[in-house]
Amino acid sequence: MLRNGLEPWHLIIVLVVCLLVFGSKKLPDMARSLGKSARILKSEARAMRTEDGARPEPRPETPAA
Repeated sequence: MLRNGLEPWHLIIVLVVCLLVFGSKKLPDMARSLGKSARILKSEARAMRTEDGARPEPRPETPAA
């Protein structure tokens, strides 16, 4: 059904509609905000990954012989 779902002319139509709806002055600001949000999300995901991996597993204490 969606073998050729995303072709170049689909992207062109989406870009033209966005340009008509939002205008040429707001598009750069929206793209900048989207980029900042993506960077924040990426850094938070990386911090969560390192936080999970940094916890050492508790070792059972063995009595000294």
